[in-house]
Amino acid sequence: MGRGLDMHYRIIDGAENMSIEEVIRLLRMTYWADKRSKEQIEKSMQNSSCYGVYLDDENKLVGFARVISDCATTYYLCDVIIDTEYQRRGLGTALVAHIESQPEYAGLRGILITRDAHALYRKFGFEVLNERVMVKSLNC
Repeated sequence: MGRGLDMHYRIIDGAENMSIEEVIRLLRMTYWADKRSKEQIEKSMQNSSCYGVYLDDENKLVGFARVISDCATTYYLCDVIIDTEYQRRGLGTALVAHIESQPEYAGLRGILITRDAHALYRKFGFEVLNERVMVKSLNC
């Protein structure tokens, strides 16, 4: 359990420990996942390792992230979101630090795609690459 600006929070692991409705609420706050259907979100959670930031005092999920990995060479960190009401309180750093501390990702190449929050990810060794990252975009 941690403290972020007088908030008691805990990092939770596993999609089964999170309410799909709370995850949908968080993803609706994003520019990249706000149009995903409930079915897409459920399937993505079932096929990823999911992590959340939970405020016990408020009985509320305020952060979410997923990791997709082959567990041998690479992991993809995605859907990292902190509720806009709780941003800039260290919760994003705590969530990414928890994920980065997981032994299954040690020694693997980490990938993420984002147009913002670069300072957060630089703390964990991520660098912005230009002209090398390729993405085939789907409307999901």
